Amino acid sequence: MTTARVVLMPGQGAQFVGMGKVWAEKSAEAKRVFDEADAILEGKLPGGAKLSELCWNGPAEVLNRTDVSQPAIYTAGVACWRGMLAQMGIGAQAGVKEAGVVSTAGLSLGEYTALHVAGAFSFEDGLRLVALRGAAMQEAAEKSVGGMVALIGADEAQAKQVCAEALAGGSAGEVLVCANFNAPGQIVISGSKSACDRAAAADGPAAKLGLRATALQVAGAFHSPLMAPAAEKLRAALQTTKIGALSCEVFANVTAQAHAGDAESIRTRLFEQLTAPVRWAESCAAMAKQYSSAEFHELAPGKTLMGLMRRIEKSVKVITHDEPA
Repeated sequence: MTTARVVLMPGQGAQFVGMGKVWAEKSAEAKRVFDEADAILEGKLPGGAKLSELCWNGPAEVLNRTDVSQPAIYTAGVACWRGMLAQMGIGAQAGVKEAGVVSTAGLSLGEYTALHVAGAFSFEDGLRLVALRGAAMQEAAEKSVGGMVALIGADEAQAKQVCAEALAGGSAGEVLVCANFNAPGQIVISGSKSACDRAAAADGPAAKLGLRATALQVAGAFHSPLMAPAAEKLRAALQTTKIGALSCEVFANVTAQAHAGDAESIRTRLFEQLTAPVRWAESCAAMAKQYSSAEFHELAPGKTLMGLMRRIEKSVKVITHDEPA
């Protein structure tokens, strides 16, 4: 009997120089994914660089750009997945069912990797979507003055209180919302830079509630209304992307529930995701309960999701695959 598996895919922030390199060196299937990505994105990255070169050799300041890190993380995750299937003697086409995958989920950008693995769209179509998504988010960030703040120790009610109090002290038109529910006691808020600064001030609303507030080094206010221009560009691209039937369950960030499975609802959830909060902790808790006897695996790059799962549900042990076993 095939072991039941849940596969988790990391999002932006997991990137690092050298990611996916060992997979490409040890697995012909993984190397082919990077080769395909290089061909698809030829001439479209800063300085005309190859995606594989940026992943493996940097420089970090280019790899960390939103318009580079998103296609890079997606490619590294798919390369890892194809390499894992090859190690198990399973072909890419029948991979999910033969590998016993019952559910997938990805953190923000990682939802695209999860949907690809489940058969929603081809690697190429997914790569074109995430490249456009990253570029649109980079552009929206450059046109707005936004930021993000991590609140450590906060629950949802406290995070919303911090947002409301920070906005109350500002000017009309400012935005500050909950953006990422990563794990219990770890919530990220996102919005106008001025509101973020007030929220995180030494005498600000977070400090008054006994919370630790840390400004994040990000390009802009992701998962907030300031990303609306990017969401509209993504909506147009999603409408022309062929989306097929899912071969396993995929959790949606916006609802913390499995995607309904039809093409139009998948498009809607991905469109909403750019301006709505990512309910990762809720998604993982639901999967941990529903699949308590399954193995949980995290694709490359990094081990971020393993760390978050320790805080969400300690009984679940996540097996990471940053490099080949």
